Amino acid sequence: MSKTEIKLPEFSQPIAYYDEGGIATNPYSGESYMLNAIELTIYDLLIGLQHMVDANGGLLNPNTARFQKDMRIGLDWFRMNNAKAYMVLLD
Repeated sequence: MSKTEIKLPEFSQPIAYYDEGGIATNPYSGESYMLNAIELTIYDLLIGLQHMVDANGGLLNPNTARFQKDMRIGLDWFRMNNAKAYMVLLD
């Protein structure tokens, strides 16, 4: 699927999408899943956002609200566009 065939999520900042997909691995379960370029970009963004939340005081710190908002956008997008990958990698 190309970026023009999928409704891309609207994050607070523009992001550069990868040209190729790859395998992503859930760091907790060790399960892996093959993702297309768009999915892999969003997955990596979600992992980065989680690190930003953790590094800036956690979920209860209001300073992390912008990161949490983008996380919600990405998680919701994943659930709608590839529920199986969501269950393996992000649930």
